Amino acid sequence: MYKKKVVLLTALLLAAILLFLLNLTYGSVVIPFREVWHILTGSATGDEVYHTIILKLRLPAAIAAATAGVALATAGLAMQTLFRNPLAESSILGVSSGASLGVALVTLVAGKQILSYMGGNMVILSAAFVGAMMILIIIALLAQRVSTTTLLLVGVMLSFSVSAITGILQFFASKEGLQSFVIWGMGSFKNVTTSQALLSLTTAAVLVVVLFFHSKGLNVFTIGESYAINSGVKIRRLTTSTILIAGGLTAITTAFCGPIAFIGLMTPHFSRMLFKTFNHRTLIFACILLGMSLTLLCNVIATLPGSESVLPINAITSIIGAPVVIFLILKK
Repeated sequence: MYKKKVVLLTALLLAAILLFLLNLTYGSVVIPFREVWHILTGSATGDEVYHTIILKLRLPAAIAAATAGVALATAGLAMQTLFRNPLAESSILGVSSGASLGVALVTLVAGKQILSYMGGNMVILSAAFVGAMMILIIIALLAQRVSTTTLLLVGVMLSFSVSAITGILQFFASKEGLQSFVIWGMGSFKNVTTSQALLSLTTAAVLVVVLFFHSKGLNVFTIGESYAINSGVKIRRLTTSTILIAGGLTAITTAFCGPIAFIGLMTPHFSRMLFKTFNHRTLIFACILLGMSLTLLCNVIATLPGSESVLPINAITSIIGAPVVIFLILKK
C-alpha cells in the first residue's frame, strides 16, 4: 500500500512538472522546448523575444496557476474536513465574496481615473486582499463562540449579504467600471507579475506547511467532534487556526488571480478516490500535486493557439468541475 502511494505521488509530481513546462511552451506563440530549457537555465543565446515571453509573461502566470491550485485544493480539503460537508470549499465562508466586494468598491465606485492615478493593478489587488481579510477576521472571531455547524450557516449568510451589496454596486456602476469588475471576476493568471507570483507562492507555502502540522487533529476530527474532544483535541483552537489558514490561502489566491471556482471543491474528492484514505498527511500532498496539475491544465486549455486572447479560467474550471461534482453526488 505504501509503495502504491509513492508511485501515485511520483506520477502526479511528474504530471505537474510536465504541465508546468507545457505552460511555458504553449500559447499564442509556440516556443520550442529547447529554447525554454536554455532560458530557464540561463544559457539562452537565441531570440530575445522568446526570453521576454517566458520570463516576463508565461513564467509568472505558470507560478500563479500552480500556487492557486495548491492553495485552493488544500483549503478545500480543510473546509470539507472541518465542516464534514462534501460540498464545502475554500470560499464557503464568504472570503471570496469579501474580496469581490473590495474590488467592486474600487472599480465601481472609485472610478477609472482614480485607479489610473493610483496604479490600477495594485489598487485592485490590495482591495481584494483587504476585503477578504475583513470577512476572515469576522469568521475567526465567531469561531471562538459558536459551533462549526452554526459557523457554516453564518458564513453562507454572510457571503449572500456581501454578494448582495456587490450586486447593488454593479447596478449603479458605469459601463467601464462594470466591465473591469466582470473581467476580474472571471479569473486570470495572466496579470500577475513575477514579484507578485513569488509573494503568493511563499505565503501559500508557509500556510500549507502549517496546515500539514494540523494533520493529526484533522484526522481525529474526521471521525467526529465528540471523539475529537474525548481524544484531547482542542476543538476551538483547531477550528479557528484551520479557518485562518484556509481563509488566508483563499484570500491570497483571490487577490492575485480573482475568484477561481471548483478547484477547492473537486480536488479533495479526487485525492480521496485516488488514494483511498482519509489520512491528511497523505491527502495534503495529494491535493498539492493534483491542485497544481488541474490549474496548470486549465491554464493550457484557456490559451488559444495563434491568438493573443485567453479564455476566462473560471469558464474552464467550471466546464471541468461541474460534471465531476455531479458524478460525485450521484455516486454517493
